[in-house]
Amino acid sequence: MSGRPNTRLSDLFGLAGWSKGELARLVNRQAAAMGHPQLATDTSRVRRWIDMGEIPRDPVPRVLAALFTERLGRVVTIEDLGLVRHGRAGKRQGDGIEEHPDGVPWAPERTAAVLTEFTGMDLMLNRRGLVGAGAALAAGSTLSSAMHDWLHTDPVLRADGPALDDPLHADPAGLDRYEAAPIGSEEVAELERSVEVFRAWDAARGGGLQRKAVVGQLNEVGGMLAYRHPPHLQRRLWGVAANLAVLAGWMSHDVGLEPTAQKYFVIAAHAAREGGDRPRAGEALSRAARQMVHLGRPGEALDLMKLAQSGGGERLQPRTKAMFHTIEAWAQAAMGKGQAMRRTLGQAEDLFVADRGDGEPLDWMQTFKAEDLYGMQALAYRTLAEFDPDAAVHAQHFADRALALRVDGRERSKIFDHLSMASACFIADDPEQADRYARLALMSMGANSSRRTWDRLRQMYRLTAEYAGYPKIHELREEIRLALPKPRSKGANSAQA
Repeated sequence: MSGRPNTRLSDLFGLAGWSKGELARLVNRQAAAMGHPQLATDTSRVRRWIDMGEIPRDPVPRVLAALFTERLGRVVTIEDLGLVRHGRAGKRQGDGIEEHPDGVPWAPERTAAVLTEFTGMDLMLNRRGLVGAGAALAAGSTLSSAMHDWLHTDPVLRADGPALDDPLHADPAGLDRYEAAPIGSEEVAELERSVEVFRAWDAARGGGLQRKAVVGQLNEVGGMLAYRHPPHLQRRLWGVAANLAVLAGWMSHDVGLEPTAQKYFVIAAHAAREGGDRPRAGEALSRAARQMVHLGRPGEALDLMKLAQSGGGERLQPRTKAMFHTIEAWAQAAMGKGQAMRRTLGQAEDLFVADRGDGEPLDWMQTFKAEDLYGMQALAYRTLAEFDPDAAVHAQHFADRALALRVDGRERSKIFDHLSMASACFIADDPEQADRYARLALMSMGANSSRRTWDRLRQMYRLTAEYAGYPKIHELREEIRLALPKPRSKGANSAQA
């Protein structure tokens, strides 16, 4: 018992709206349903958890996580509740560093457990559209400061599997955890191939249709990591976990589950670092930065990109650095910093050309090709055109180059390019061309589950108002109004291009 209030549990308790007596009764009922009928708690014990920082024994933390997850309609983990024994809420650790309120970074031995618990809770909700509702995104500056020292050190790859009798690794929320068992190189190769399949599906159809499948696969990999495999296999498993976590985060972001997405990006960074792959950890954080720009928080995106670039280490390949620079440039464009954006895009071009493919090819970089460089340049210039309309012509140029190369089935990227082109044409006072590209985007969006494409369409729709008197544009506006899904929250229309 710390003697201090558990502020995390207290905050979530306030959100849930229960009385202490009601929570005690719910704990007893849920524990019995999970196979622990002998557990009995009361109001005074709940008070000690909240007001005195007492951490109850297993299975109570898992029971509480399940109850809060169900009540709040989003994933709530033991970590979120401040019920991990070595990291009490508000307590300073032995090195004098105050623990980050979101438990980032957590202790290395916790990575597999956090991964398994979070995915298990995500799957348990089984209510697409509610996971992440009501939760707050951690600020990019907060994440980067919390993770800076941790990411800049390389862990020695241990036999990373946690001890199987460690109570922290008990079955999360009463769900059946994947039975830890040894696997061989063939099974790991199959998992690596499954990542490629999920990645291709996401690029073609958006994140909505396969998100649960990816989360389920990640949950199983978390269980596999509980077994002590030989170092070379354990390293590959951490790589699979990082790739799947990035995908789960990107798919969650794609369908508007923003806090859930951010958590997966952080899990991915942890998993990559555990496997000794700092560049992959940096790329995971760059995804969180892209998310921040999309949500209108470019300054925080720049904080994350600084960490991604410095924390990626000396093994960062030129093409990876080029991709990082395009994200940084987009954030600068969203802040109206045209000179800085142009300089950063120039660096991205130089790095992209400098990559001769001499290093070992990175599977997670195979999707960043010339068309993706052009597409990001188009997006950056289109974003800057909101501040400087002269930038629109450059956005058109790069969008045209990207579209000429889009032949590999990545339909979502093509939709974004069409929308960048349409928006740039409206800003450049060319409604005829804008109408053409907007309709090309609209034709494809019905077969895609990406909410981000609709967010970007809303941004373009705003630009059509000036041309509403044109018959073609009037028709287009009506078609868009009929096609747009209704926003799920107040912030649905605030996504930036």
